Amino acid sequence: MNLKNERDILNLISEDDWMMEILATVKSLNLPDWWICAGFIRSKIWDTLHGFRERTRVPDIDVIYFDNTNTDEVTEKRLEQKLIKIHPKEPWSVKNEARMHIANDIEPYSSSVDAISKFPETATALGVKLDKYDNLILAAPYGVEDVINLEVKPTSYFINSRGRISIYEERMVKKNWISKWNKIRIKHMKNMLD
Repeated sequence: MNLKNERDILNLISEDDWMMEILATVKSLNLPDWWICAGFIRSKIWDTLHGFRERTRVPDIDVIYFDNTNTDEVTEKRLEQKLIKIHPKEPWSVKNEARMHIANDIEPYSSSVDAISKFPETATALGVKLDKYDNLILAAPYGVEDVINLEVKPTSYFINSRGRISIYEERMVKKNWISKWNKIRIKHMKNMLD
């Protein structure tokens, strides 16, 4: 299958019953500024572009939301438990981006999409959700060209934050995506900064 743009990605997700069920489940929590992001989307795209018939299992389903009126981590854990009760076999991870700047030691985020824009890789800086009419919406602060071209490179936020170079490089080693998706091309930051 050939993916060319955001519309193709949205169509791909809309045709995946499991993904749509996961999205509907998260929507049912009525979280402010919620998205499912990162590997949930990227893995589907890469699986499709590699011609995989079976889904690559994601290590977690990253659910994010933005609520600066309640930044208690306990709330996130309660939300995870709600999701586990509905889908007990799924690896849920829920984070309120209104508090995650503390964990990441950076300036506060202004929204969930702002947080997504500060993810390490452009191919991972993606979010998807259902609007109030159940239309799929894709957030792609850096566009979708890198993910559909199987290119992994740091976001401009990471390129412009010298202290983050090692975080990106460590992620490339730890994630070892090339062992699952052998067509991807990983750009290393030291080559980009020379």
